[in-house]
Amino acid sequence: QVQVVESGGGLVQPGGSLRLSCAASGFTLRYYAIGWFRQAPGKEREGVSCISSSDGSTYYADSVKGRFTISRDNAKNTVYLQMNSLKPEDTAVYYCATPGAPFVDMTIATMTAMSHYWGQGTQVTVSS
Repeated sequence: QVQVVESGGGLVQPGGSLRLSCAASGFTLRYYAIGWFRQAPGKEREGVSCISSSDGSTYYADSVKGRFTISRDNAKNTVYLQMNSLKPEDTAVYYCATPGAPFVDMTIATMTAMSHYWGQGTQVTVSS
């Protein structure tokens, strides 16, 4: 059974950092694309970043480029989202998701439509 579970959210001051984790179970993560999404109150869910299954290519939304880094630890079956220089507008519930099939890759443009297995989300609040 494909499952992903997010953790690592919390309250941080503007300019601070957080690292989110997306732990996979029921599948070998190295063969699957993983995406990070976020949804702020009253706003649509948006794709933030994704990492491909084939060659580890990474993709970022313009709003986070240069501040967020996605990475994968195959030994721990976990994908991370390192978030630096956080801004109040980064406040949202963050979700990870996967297509749920191996060797199916995503980009920022396609990740929403292609993600079928979702975690429960973790809250990130950036405030002084």
